[in-house]
Amino acid sequence: MPDGWDNFFVATAGAAAALAGLIIVAMSVNIQTIISIPSMTSRAAATIASLILIVVSTAAGLIPGQPVQLLGAELLAFGVGATVLTFDSAVRMRRAARPSVTVVWVKIVIAFLQILPFLVGAAVLLTSSYDGLYWLAAGVLLVFIGSVTNAWVLMVEILR
Repeated sequence: MPDGWDNFFVATAGAAAALAGLIIVAMSVNIQTIISIPSMTSRAAATIASLILIVVSTAAGLIPGQPVQLLGAELLAFGVGATVLTFDSAVRMRRAARPSVTVVWVKIVIAFLQILPFLVGAAVLLTSSYDGLYWLAAGVLLVFIGSVTNAWVLMVEILR
């Protein structure tokens, strides 16, 4: 592992775990409202899955002596899992869309764009290049932005 990445992995794993916990607490506080909105439970699940993607990806990056290709395979498996949950959320959001289908498509595209760098990074790591870590970092930052937005929706916007 190139120097400096350990600190990034430790910091992002902790931050993602804390944010996932915040979203779970927000869900428990507003659970009746969340359940009453057709696509909101799957959106919350996809948000938590993307944060868990950060936690498990960065934890895997901390495994000592791990070959770069194995890390790539792990990131690919984790990324595919998060993609499945994101796809389920997208289908449910599209089905529940009423008049503003364009807004729903924007949300769907943004959700997938957060996961895409993890998959690209995994593919690059599978070629034995540590350059894939930069794609992973981009994915982490995008997931943080998207997850904070979704946390706001789960805590505040659904009560309006």
